Amino acid sequence: MTQQQRPPEPYGDDWKTWGRRLMQFMSQTRSPLVQQTGGETAADDGTLMWDREYKYPVVSEGGEWRQIVVEGGHANFIKTSDVTPVAANTAYKLTYDAPSGNSKITQGTPASRIVFEEAGEYVLSFSAQISSTSASTVHFYFWPSINGTASTDGAMTTALHQNNATVVTSRTQIFTVAANDYLEVNYMIDNTDGFLNYTAASSPVPAIPSSTLSITRTHA
Repeated sequence: MTQQQRPPEPYGDDWKTWGRRLMQFMSQTRSPLVQQTGGETAADDGTLMWDREYKYPVVSEGGEWRQIVVEGGHANFIKTSDVTPVAANTAYKLTYDAPSGNSKITQGTPASRIVFEEAGEYVLSFSAQISSTSASTVHFYFWPSINGTASTDGAMTTALHQNNATVVTSRTQIFTVAANDYLEVNYMIDNTDGFLNYTAASSPVPAIPSSTLSITRTHA
């Protein structure tokens, strides 16, 4: 232990001064969390430990160890081109541009798959800028799927009723996934005159993506 790490020694008869110095020393001392290596009991609530295997803090609650979310993963995906269906009333999957700056959420194979490294609850915010070149009503449908299975009650629909109409449609949902689960965004349009519209930058307005998908982990 260095001289700076040692607690102050008492001297003289002024114990109050030494007590203040000791409290100051203790407030500046930082101890690492006790390492959890396996077999530790969670019987008492409120015990804080560091899980060495998974590299995150945990706390005992209700007889089990619960992860404390510090950096749980986040991602932001955008599509910077138009998306037009080949055929009407046919389901397709959106493939977003290669992401940058994302944490623990990546594109899989095929690239339409968005893979979660860690299990937990995630907030997903989806948007699409939809357009139509038809004077007839055009219906757009979007829904998420996890591991290839459509999310129950997860679809959304919007209709455009005039030529050259453009609307942004969006929804925010919470999903619970396991580690290495993958998400896909599906879409269908009942008329090939409908499409997801990317708008290039035109000063002073920046570019407008045809679709965005933001993901944040909120709970283990």
